[in-house]
Amino acid sequence: MPDQVRLIKKYPNRRLYDTRTSSYITLTDVKDLVLANDDFQVVDAKTGDDLTRGILLQIILEEEAGGAPMFTSDLLSHMIRFYGNAMQGMMGKYLENNIKAFTDMQMKLQDQARSIYGENSPISQDLWAQFLNFQGPAMQSMMGAYMEQSKKMLTQMQEQVESQTRNLFSGFQFPNYSQNPQDVGQNAAAEPRKTSSNKK
Repeated sequence: MPDQVRLIKKYPNRRLYDTRTSSYITLTDVKDLVLANDDFQVVDAKTGDDLTRGILLQIILEEEAGGAPMFTSDLLSHMIRFYGNAMQGMMGKYLENNIKAFTDMQMKLQDQARSIYGENSPISQDLWAQFLNFQGPAMQSMMGAYMEQSKKMLTQMQEQVESQTRNLFSGFQFPNYSQNPQDVGQNAAAEPRKTSSNKK
């Protein structure tokens, strides 16, 4: 039987209570749960509302303010512009899939290190620790650049879809529709003359 999701309650005083350990925890402790791949859910102690996403966003905000941000201001601005956009759902799924692929690559590197030096080999652990110390900042920078490139590609795709949509519907005649804004003004000016001629 699989373990139940770890339930964490958030009280009005902003304190977090871990029901598994029956103790109060901090945001840093929640971050450790994330790093340990421990499934958990944060709920409002009074209403029962799911607050997990909000807590995870707080952790990201603290990490971004910690001196080694992953996201540039330009990238964050573009991400904000996708909210309310027709492609918002697609953007979220696109980033999720790409981050999963990046994580899978990282796991394969770890598995290769274990297969060469053994599961609990001190040499393996020491080498992996050194690799993370040296390559961690580089991997973080690469991840930021990868996200930036993904954003640009998705923006270009959005522009192409909008352009194709305009071209597709340009051949159809819709009431009060014109590609040229000047034509709209001319049509509006011509309407009173049509009305007066009909009265006669």
